[in-house]
Amino acid sequence: MAKKRVVTQFGMGSSIRSKNYTEAAARAIRDALWHNSLNVAEAFGFPKSAMIIDVEIGVQQPQAVDASALMGIFPYGQPSITVVKGGLDIPKPDSDGLTVIANAAIMVSFDMEAAND
Repeated sequence: MAKKRVVTQFGMGSSIRSKNYTEAAARAIRDALWHNSLNVAEAFGFPKSAMIIDVEIGVQQPQAVDASALMGIFPYGQPSITVVKGGLDIPKPDSDGLTVIANAAIMVSFDMEAAND
């Protein structure tokens, strides 16, 4: 396979009150996706289902993210999700509250053969 990355998108999401790491991650993914209108599959002559989508999510408590729940965000392509330590937990003043911030990086690739010169 000649996997070739053609797009990298970034996003940020938060859970202001509920400390929901999965929801913050979902918002970060949507932030990355909804700020772009890219037609890369069509530009390269591939069906959208051929997109290889590698997602990396950074949050302070990676084990608290349900990565399988995030898969449904992608309407097509072949997503894989990795959750790592990153993002931020911001303590609320004068309470035990916490704002969770997640960061997402989405890399879109295709299986391309090298051009013959």
